[in-house]
Amino acid sequence: MERGEIEFVLTKQKKYFASGQTLPINARKDALRKLLDAMERYESDLSEALKQDLGKSRAEGYMCEIALVKSEIRYMLKHVSKYAKEHRVHTPMAQTLSRSFVKPVPYGSVLIMSPWNYPLLLALDPLADALAAGNTAVIKPSAYAPATADILESIISKIFPSEYVTVIKGGRDENSNLLECDFDYIFFTGSKNVGRQVMSKASEKLIPVTLELGGKSPCIVDKTANIRLAAKRIVFGKFINCGQTCVAPDYIYCEESVKDQLVQELKCQIELQYGSRPLENPDYGKIINRKHFERVCGLIDERKVICGGQFNTETQQIAPTVMDNVTWNDKVMGEEIFGPVLPVLTYKNLDEITLKINSMDSPLALYIFSQDKSNIRFVKERVQFGGGCINDTLIHLATSGMGFGGVGESGMGSYHGKRGFDTFTHEKSIVDKKTIIDLPMRYQPYSKFYEKLIRMFVR
Repeated sequence: MERGEIEFVLTKQKKYFASGQTLPINARKDALRKLLDAMERYESDLSEALKQDLGKSRAEGYMCEIALVKSEIRYMLKHVSKYAKEHRVHTPMAQTLSRSFVKPVPYGSVLIMSPWNYPLLLALDPLADALAAGNTAVIKPSAYAPATADILESIISKIFPSEYVTVIKGGRDENSNLLECDFDYIFFTGSKNVGRQVMSKASEKLIPVTLELGGKSPCIVDKTANIRLAAKRIVFGKFINCGQTCVAPDYIYCEESVKDQLVQELKCQIELQYGSRPLENPDYGKIINRKHFERVCGLIDERKVICGGQFNTETQQIAPTVMDNVTWNDKVMGEEIFGPVLPVLTYKNLDEITLKINSMDSPLALYIFSQDKSNIRFVKERVQFGGGCINDTLIHLATSGMGFGGVGESGMGSYHGKRGFDTFTHEKSIVDKKTIIDLPMRYQPYSKFYEKLIRMFVR
């Protein structure tokens, strides 16, 4: 789509927003109900699209995308009336006979740029938050997940007029054209490199942004951990969606004394969850495209593979792979893996690895498996990361009661639940001053008596 066409769509959305039709709470709830109803009516089509793009099974597609979107919509339906209310705040003595309050208002027309790895979840979750906040929205899905982009366009066009919500498909040209337009807010999920470009273009127009990026998310396993359960949950978190998850454990930092036991359990869990021949498992997905497939294959050092390592070029599949005796000099540790390859490193003391993790870009997630409360507290307090879990992986992003987002190089801003509503909302701070009395002391000329009163009331 050319820039002129995009600007025409945006102009219609801005006009629709200015009409005030998105503001009433009933209108917001109606939009959310339409989205929820569409998720249920077209669930089969959505599952099939996820299967085509990423090889996701019906169960995985529902658990990791469709169900999470439904949950966010329901959460917003339950809480939007409360979130959208203006609320009073304390008024200082100097402003006596006044009412101070904060009024949440939507930004206006927002742009949601979603990635290919969870093409449904990461387009519609922020959309639910944006609609609850009272905005209009343009969704730009990834060109690398074309089947999901097609079904998104079809569904959205059926339930919303284009001046309210619309989907704009395409690749880099469309991305560039969108970023040249005067949106009121930009919500981007994707790689750090593209995130920098989004922020750079937004800064030219002073458009506020939320960036949900990624990074090398560590998984720490100490000697007090329940090793079998840790392995089970790490394998789930790492290899679901073939490792193409921004909060997947990127690598394991394991205490030396339990490394061999952990590695053995990882191998057992891979076979239990994916079978002895994962590439023949119909529920095991695929790498999104050939370029990404070849990049991930290039990170595997066959000399250090102790499990997996097989791949199928035709289907773009890589078996769940574990690499042992890995160091920071290995190629696999030089970038975010974003694939089904799990390096295992060892450590002797916690201070050593927290210093190492903090010396790098802050990760989007961190996981620690431990029964030692002091170790858990040390990691929580000393390591900078976006969010994470204790004795599990991934599940923190499925909790609407708290925000999800990164810090530093892994992103800025957060969403889900109340934090999602707040992300797409500007809070107007307002003082309603009564007209009964107008204290003269703030006006010139300032007498000594007035100065005393000012010092008495303003402190």
